[in-house]
Amino acid sequence: MRIAQVAPLYEAVPPRLYGGTERVVAHLTDALVTLGHDVTLFSSADAETLGTLAAVRDQAIRLDPAPLKSDLAAHLNQLAEVRRRAAEFDVIHFHTDMIQFPMFEDMPQKTLTTLHGRLDLKDLPAVYRRWPQYPLVSISDDQRRPLPFANWAATVHHGMSTELYRFNPTPQGYLAFLGRISPEKRPDRAIAIATAAGRPLKIAAKVDNADRAYFEEVIHPLLDNPLVDFIGEIGDGAKSDFLGGADALLFPIDWPEPFGLVMIEAMACGTPVIAWENGSVPEVIEHGVTGFIVRSEAEAREAVARLTELDRHAIRARFEERFSAAAMARRYLDIYERLSRTQPLTEAA
Repeated sequence: MRIAQVAPLYEAVPPRLYGGTERVVAHLTDALVTLGHDVTLFSSADAETLGTLAAVRDQAIRLDPAPLKSDLAAHLNQLAEVRRRAAEFDVIHFHTDMIQFPMFEDMPQKTLTTLHGRLDLKDLPAVYRRWPQYPLVSISDDQRRPLPFANWAATVHHGMSTELYRFNPTPQGYLAFLGRISPEKRPDRAIAIATAAGRPLKIAAKVDNADRAYFEEVIHPLLDNPLVDFIGEIGDGAKSDFLGGADALLFPIDWPEPFGLVMIEAMACGTPVIAWENGSVPEVIEHGVTGFIVRSEAEAREAVARLTELDRHAIRARFEERFSAAAMARRYLDIYERLSRTQPLTEAA
């Protein structure tokens, strides 16, 4: 098939440091090419891909040192180029939320849109009621709850390359927190859990400008704790050692996480996850197999004490079975093929 993948322009594909959506697009594109398909990736020029790169910006937006830039202008230019070349593709797969809807109203059956973010925002229902013709993919069943009426074609859980992260059977005795410093990710809760359990905690996390005050006022004072090692933002190259060396990843979220890519990154290293029962967590973590699902700090401390019950080889095996990039690509191919035959997309997907 001739497939267009349209990535957001905020991060490179894959990201140099923090980034979820662009990382998934990278894994999906490469897996589709490996399976024999003709894939064009619309992204910034710093992308690395097995597909054909259609560069629509000189570099990704976040790490661009230019002091003045417009993310809206960049994405409108990208979509205009996709529109110009639309006839070249059997399916156009958007990962850019809903911004493309007004530009592709004459060909919705040729498009697929994966929604990667939270959907419980005030203005979203009106958009999906106004443009109901676009088939949508959720990244977890839980993600759909605010928009049950939307035109859902399927849920496709994220996947990633099985070659990217190394399995580590022998952790080094610390707990890990990976991702972003923000109130909904609850790094303060991770620090409290590790401290109560008497275990070292390593934090590798990005601090967005929007969360700078939270970091300075709430988290920074907690970093004086001798058990806490704040590393900062890391990229893929450092994650095998960071996650693989951990006894467990702490995922103490306080929001409806749409997926949580870091959970399967940990599983790829054989590292169990201790996660709060929010959002997608029950769909990703198998309690007592790949980690523990908890509802309180007390339960989290108990889970830390039970980590030796879990088999790290089994965790890696479950990652390969459920969350490989190839598995994700095959799920999407089923949807693409039905799109190309102009068959209605139903939940049978």
